[in-house]
Amino acid sequence: MTKKIFRSILLAAVSVLLASLVIIMGCLYDYYRNVQEKQLRDELRLASYGVEAGGSDYLEQLASPYRFQSTADFRLTWVAADGEVLFDTHVPAAEMENHADRLEVKEALAEGESGGIRYSETLTERTLYYAQRLTDGTVLRISISQLTVFALAMGMLQPILLTAVSAVILSALLAHRMAKHIVAPLNDLNLDRPLENDAYEELSPLLGRIHQQHRQIEAQLRELRRKTEEFEQITENMGEGLVLLDGKGVILSINPAARMIFHADSACIGQEFLVIDRDHEINLAIQTAREGGHSEIRAVRDNREYQFDISQITADGAAAGTVLLAFDVTEQAAAERSRREFSANVSHELKTPLQSIMGSAELLENGLVKQEDIPQFVGVIRTEAARLVTLVEDIIHLSQLDEGIAPAKERVNLLELADSAASALRERAEERHIDLSVTGENLMVDGVRSFLYEMLYNLIDNAIKYNTDGGRVEVAVSAGDTGTTVSVKDTGIGIPPEYQARVFERFFRVDKSRSKASGGTGLGLSIVKHIAQYHHADLSLHSTIGKGTDISVSFSLEK
Repeated sequence: MTKKIFRSILLAAVSVLLASLVIIMGCLYDYYRNVQEKQLRDELRLASYGVEAGGSDYLEQLASPYRFQSTADFRLTWVAADGEVLFDTHVPAAEMENHADRLEVKEALAEGESGGIRYSETLTERTLYYAQRLTDGTVLRISISQLTVFALAMGMLQPILLTAVSAVILSALLAHRMAKHIVAPLNDLNLDRPLENDAYEELSPLLGRIHQQHRQIEAQLRELRRKTEEFEQITENMGEGLVLLDGKGVILSINPAARMIFHADSACIGQEFLVIDRDHEINLAIQTAREGGHSEIRAVRDNREYQFDISQITADGAAAGTVLLAFDVTEQAAAERSRREFSANVSHELKTPLQSIMGSAELLENGLVKQEDIPQFVGVIRTEAARLVTLVEDIIHLSQLDEGIAPAKERVNLLELADSAASALRERAEERHIDLSVTGENLMVDGVRSFLYEMLYNLIDNAIKYNTDGGRVEVAVSAGDTGTTVSVKDTGIGIPPEYQARVFERFFRVDKSRSKASGGTGLGLSIVKHIAQYHHADLSLHSTIGKGTDISVSFSLEK
């Protein structure tokens, strides 16, 4: 701004200077020209009186100091009526041509007097002349040479340039000082408090608008900070990962959950997404969402399965960026796999007894069974039908446990319940000469009696099924510092270490041939696990191949 003011002032000063020089020279030139013309007429009139009185003698006396010299101020020429030059103060009359065709001579002879201006070929000089007819019919002409304005200016070029340069320098100094003086109050303006400035009155409307804009900006900033804080609080506490990208794939925001998933830190903001994750499929999904609006993909990170939902962000109808949401679907995926496996296992478990039933019934229907073998086939049908009923009941029971459908809880004596379950299975244990014992204290827990009975029954039943002939099954109820524990220990075949984590899965069998031979459905321990979870109990298993298995259910006092 200072430069603009300086240039404006300097340009104005130089323009005024040039205009002043032109006007002054023009006015002075016109003034002196008018004075000289008047003086020329007066001298012609005086010369005319002298010529009429003294003739050529007068002219001789008048021109003798400057006889035939071009330095004389005036030039007098006496011309006869026929145009012959009778006398001239600069050139001998005999050497001059006839002036009968000269315009001023013609006009003077015709009208009595004449005047005019004649310019040189270079336009640097002009000749001013006047002619007057005398009483004897002759014409007396006086003339003088003058410089034109252009020639005068060229002659005065050096002083004009010196004056102009001096004036420009002085104008520049004054313009610089004036510009600084004008801009100084503007530079000292406090735009943070515009209404407190003591500045030019003309700036008051501008300062008022700035103050109003400051208030609007401050309000907008407060609202923006509030929304930013809300957004940060929401995203910081989100369990899902959230990443905001601009139109070029640069990270605008990333919450802690996403930083944990991609092993990044807050310093990644402002960098491209490729810096924190180079997975080709995820980056391809981001590109697909950027072009098509939405995409989904699942990927594994740190042994956890995540679903990435990627959507395009639009602003004013144009793509402005993308948002990536990461959901941990590990449990969901496991549940889906379990459901698929459960459906396949149920189909298989139902199909096997049904095929036996249908095969036996078909043979009986077609009369292909001997009379003495009919009871055997009827027995197969009854056994397989009973197996189906048990399987369906177990499946229904598991479904009820999954959905939380159960009778009301009550105070249950675990020792009495364990003794009751053992009594129901004692005959089966004696068939294999297995010693079944129940020991412990009369300890009470809050629970569903039928569920707890079924849990203990399944544990004891499994201990008998997978035991060796002549072995032992020990059921113990004990109290500890944190709660009550019931354990079922056998001296059976044991469970291999690689299968111990899976024995509580539905339909899982370590030895499928032995399980089917014993009539198991593969759901017993799964039911045990669900009943323990329903009662918030902890389930633990310790097993050694060839030595036996110990399964404990601990009911915590706090839970």
